[in-house]
Amino acid sequence: MKASTQQRATVVGVFYDRAEAERAVADLKRAGFRANDISVVVKRRDDEVEVSGTPIAAGAATGAAVGAGAAALASLGMTFGVIPIIGPILAVGPLAAALISAAGGAAAGGLVGALAGLGISESEAGYYEGEVKSGRTLVTVKADGRYDEAWTILNRFGAYNHEHRQAATATAASATTGKGTMKLHEEELHARKQPVETGEVRVRKEVVTEHQTLDVPVQREEVIVERHAVGGKTAPGASIRAGEEVRIPVHEEQVRVEKTPVVKEEVTVGKRTVKETEHVGGTVRKEELKVEKKGDVDVRTKGTGKDAGKGR
Repeated sequence: MKASTQQRATVVGVFYDRAEAERAVADLKRAGFRANDISVVVKRRDDEVEVSGTPIAAGAATGAAVGAGAAALASLGMTFGVIPIIGPILAVGPLAAALISAAGGAAAGGLVGALAGLGISESEAGYYEGEVKSGRTLVTVKADGRYDEAWTILNRFGAYNHEHRQAATATAASATTGKGTMKLHEEELHARKQPVETGEVRVRKEVVTEHQTLDVPVQREEVIVERHAVGGKTAPGASIRAGEEVRIPVHEEQVRVEKTPVVKEEVTVGKRTVKETEHVGGTVRKEELKVEKKGDVDVRTKGTGKDAGKGR
């Protein structure tokens, strides 16, 4: 969708099936969109009373005097309290108020002007007016920054708009030729990888203290005193005197501890890529074909689908 469209405050959807519009409105309300921000416009039938510019109470709208179209609007479960019939259309919500206040409260020009008041261009408004005249149901939503979400809900129930008319063309062709094409979609899971930082490793040095011992062989000198008897021989000229001594130096080895840093180990720090497989999963949606029969009709499905060849 174009960026300019995404910035709009109002989302517009057109429905071929009024029941689908009903379901879309209910889903919008469940998603948190306020009823007062949702409008529904349908074509007035010939059997419905025209009360230009005058609101009709919702309770009265379901009566026979008003007609089936207004009753269908009441069945939408909208909490507006009024369903006015304005010229050739019926409306609820903000569009109804805009139509009542439009010039004369009337008809075709009033719808174009009311849509223009919601920020819709005149050409688009004319297109939507033509769809309503053709019997389609028009739903508008004041998105308030939730444009994509509101359009997704409307489109889920078959809505199309001025930019997305292919659905309308296909449905119209099926109505005239008796043959149509429907595409079934399903969601597929795709995995996308992106690098993220999951942690950090720091490698650093710390100094710790421990006590070591060494066994070092050392030498020391000892003095040996040996005494020998000499038999009492006379020493001529000898005399006895004090103070005679012999000096012998004594040595030993002493150990002195010195510390010297040496390289004992080398550490290399790097990274490597490890491949592994992760199992991821998610919930996906897919569209399945449902064929409903009304009356005595034989239906046979051809092709490769799981229900091919089976009637319903």
